[in-house]
Amino acid sequence: MKRRHLLSLASAPLLAACATPPVPTVQPGEAALAAAPPAPATAEAGPLPPPPPREWRAAWIATVANIDWPSKPGLSAEAQQAEIRALCDTAVGVGLNALILQVRTSNDALYESKLEPWSEYLTGTQGQHPGYDPLAVWLKECRARGLELHAWFNPYRSRHSSAKSAVADSHVSRTHPDWVKRYGDQLWMDPGEPQAAEHTLAVVRDLLSRYAVDGVHIDDYFYPYPIQDPATKQEIDFPDEPSWQKYLAKGGSLSRHDWRRYNVNTLVQRLYALAHEVRPGTRVGVSPFGMPKPAARPPGISGFSQYDKLYADVELWLREGWMDYLAPQLYWPRAQTAQAFEPLLQAWRAQNPLGRPIHPGLFTSRINDTDKSWQPDEVLAQIDIIRSVSPGSGHVHFSMAALAQNRKGIADALRSGPYAKP
Repeated sequence: MKRRHLLSLASAPLLAACATPPVPTVQPGEAALAAAPPAPATAEAGPLPPPPPREWRAAWIATVANIDWPSKPGLSAEAQQAEIRALCDTAVGVGLNALILQVRTSNDALYESKLEPWSEYLTGTQGQHPGYDPLAVWLKECRARGLELHAWFNPYRSRHSSAKSAVADSHVSRTHPDWVKRYGDQLWMDPGEPQAAEHTLAVVRDLLSRYAVDGVHIDDYFYPYPIQDPATKQEIDFPDEPSWQKYLAKGGSLSRHDWRRYNVNTLVQRLYALAHEVRPGTRVGVSPFGMPKPAARPPGISGFSQYDKLYADVELWLREGWMDYLAPQLYWPRAQTAQAFEPLLQAWRAQNPLGRPIHPGLFTSRINDTDKSWQPDEVLAQIDIIRSVSPGSGHVHFSMAALAQNRKGIADALRSGPYAKP
């Protein structure tokens, strides 16, 4: 999973706009209320109380490699559903109001799908039916507790390094091997293959047409994080020569790096438009690597550039409004000068002319049993910074396991501290 190697990456060397869907000014039922005569005033009537504060408190539920759920592959349907209920209960007990569930880890599905095979992280065998519809159960349990549920997709990854099952016959690596490239110990759909992008959009459209999720969510995996050749120590380029040559043969004039960014930009723009077309009111969220492009960084900030290496022009997407919220992965402690938490948060806020909500991702799972563990006070202090800089916005914990296990008392500290009020 990306978050396991983000700290090492931090020290590495260094289109057309889509209109935002209109927000209705009158909600259902308001017209009738507006036409009704005003209620008579009473002598006892005083000023109305202020509206309750609204802070988005979310956590990622990572299913790849069974990080958060299910706890292991091959559990019975009943045991998996019991774990769903327990995690939802934990979320409410801690004080969260939203969960972000990974429904597509690598061209697979954790829901009923005719487009991609069942995930191996459910049964241990890719393509094997788990005996129930996990996403339907997650939706039911979240609805019963007043939790939002956002569906988290990996747009291009096709096989994770943790995969053990044989690939199902219906997997894209078998049905369309020309779209899929091996890069290191993983498989990736080539973003330069137009039909691969169409497939991802079809998957999102299918899910949104059948499941009433509150949001669509993508993270930092666009082109893969670069790897090095063990022998030469040189960075290995992504093997997209065939799609690059097809682009040039059609008269393409962009440089190869700009062409790669164009591929990703187009997918993000279309994904945003599609989500609002199929299910109006759906929120589209993007959770990129936590550092802006080098030109947009404050003094003293340095490290990995997703703009140059993952071909993700997140600043463009934010400027054009191709997302409804941004959740940059600010996975560093406050005192780590080159990736300091507050300057990075302020840098993203400065790139936000449309005022989209910014909900930083917090590395809560860094609270663990290792000698590099954070203390809960680090996460609590980061929440204080977010509230000070951007009152009423919110944040996302990576990941739910740290809260469910109450590592070093973090769940108790949240419940009695920043989450003491709903």
